[in-house]
Amino acid sequence: MDVGALTHTEPVPSLEFALFDTPVGRCAVVWGEQGVVGFQLPEGSDELTRERNARLFPDATEGDPDTSPAARRAIDGVLSLLAGEPDPLTDVQLDLRSVPDFDSRVYAVTRAIEPGATLTYGEVAARIGSPDAAQAVGQALGRNPIPILVPCHRVLAAGGKTGGFSAPGGAVTKRALLTIERAPGFDEPTLF
Repeated sequence: MDVGALTHTEPVPSLEFALFDTPVGRCAVVWGEQGVVGFQLPEGSDELTRERNARLFPDATEGDPDTSPAARRAIDGVLSLLAGEPDPLTDVQLDLRSVPDFDSRVYAVTRAIEPGATLTYGEVAARIGSPDAAQAVGQALGRNPIPILVPCHRVLAAGGKTGGFSAPGGAVTKRALLTIERAPGFDEPTLF
């Protein structure tokens, strides 16, 4: 199993972030010149969201998302998606230069999953040409710096089981996102 380089390939210079209101709470988006590099689901308070953001992107400074077409589109698209519109967000420019090659390949397949659809970790592994790498796919998705835009919540464990989710709220959040997107088997009410 070739999982590619596990080190970052290039540093991402000059990052900015902004918090914004959504139906599920205050989220954060992080961007640079080349596009969006991070997305943060709500942590329960602005302070906690900023603290996690600072751990993940220590050099990012708070900025105006309207100065970046990628950040503005990400915010608008996430708001649309969380309002129940089937926005795939595939047109949001992402900057994945600091992501290992294996993870980038996993994210490319994951990004192609339409809202309301799902794949299993094994199916993603097969699509990147590493059919025995389901566990490595799960680990790559656990490192996903851009949840929602790289919709790791649409990747399930074998047999349609929810599987893990490293964002705040864990599997409950994953189920809630799938319910909002009307994914088959996820139509029951949630906390959101």
